[in-house]
Amino acid sequence: MELKGRKVLLTGATGGLGRAIALALAERGASVILSSRKQQELETMAASLPGDGHGTAPTDLAESGAAERLVEEAGDVEVLVANAGLPGTGRLDAFSPEEIRRALRVNLESPMLMARALAPKMAERGEGQLVFVASLAGKSASPRSSVYNATKFGLRGFALALRADLVNTGVGTSIVSPGFIRDAGMFADAGAKAPPGLGTATPEQVAAGVVKAIENDKVEVAVAPLRQRALAHFSLATPAFTARIMAGGAAAKSADALADGQRDKR
Repeated sequence: MELKGRKVLLTGATGGLGRAIALALAERGASVILSSRKQQELETMAASLPGDGHGTAPTDLAESGAAERLVEEAGDVEVLVANAGLPGTGRLDAFSPEEIRRALRVNLESPMLMARALAPKMAERGEGQLVFVASLAGKSASPRSSVYNATKFGLRGFALALRADLVNTGVGTSIVSPGFIRDAGMFADAGAKAPPGLGTATPEQVAAGVVKAIENDKVEVAVAPLRQRALAHFSLATPAFTARIMAGGAAAKSADALADGQRDKR
């Protein structure tokens, strides 16, 4: 799908990844409806993007019914980029029931509900693209990430199955799966360091992955160095072995630091 002249709904727009994605979409000629909880930042962003037709839709997707209201407010959207996400790192018993519900609602339930509302309208028009920003954490389980892994494994499975349901409708479904990101994302927000030796990608590379997914109807675009992608596939195939390896050492220490830094962001 060519992005020029298309109306795109982007959630999680004021985060580091969201800002890079918004700029990349606007540079390709799309009109972007920016959504997050931060109204003033959204308005500043919309005014700064190249092109015209950009708008804002302040929304807290952790609230019941917010996803449906957002889709209704956005109107005739031709592309959805479901990028909003809450941290889900930490041991399971460190989460309150409400924190678990919030993570599930923002990371998994809201993208599902937005797709449910948008896909039939897109199919009626015979074109559209649903893009879900997941994570390599949707393939590879890691310490202190049971809640986060659950949401990303679920989102990846949902998107793959939905794609099968939408074959021959003109509506594409894509997954963008970042690995460790520098200058934005979980580690930057938490003030923690990514595990050593695995490399990182940039927010701009994630944004380029989103554009690639839309323009080429890619099933999945992984945005990470080769060694991270290979490790994720290995972990998916050998979960018991990987769990033993990652239970201690640098991986566990990095996971603990990340969980501590994100505790107040759930």
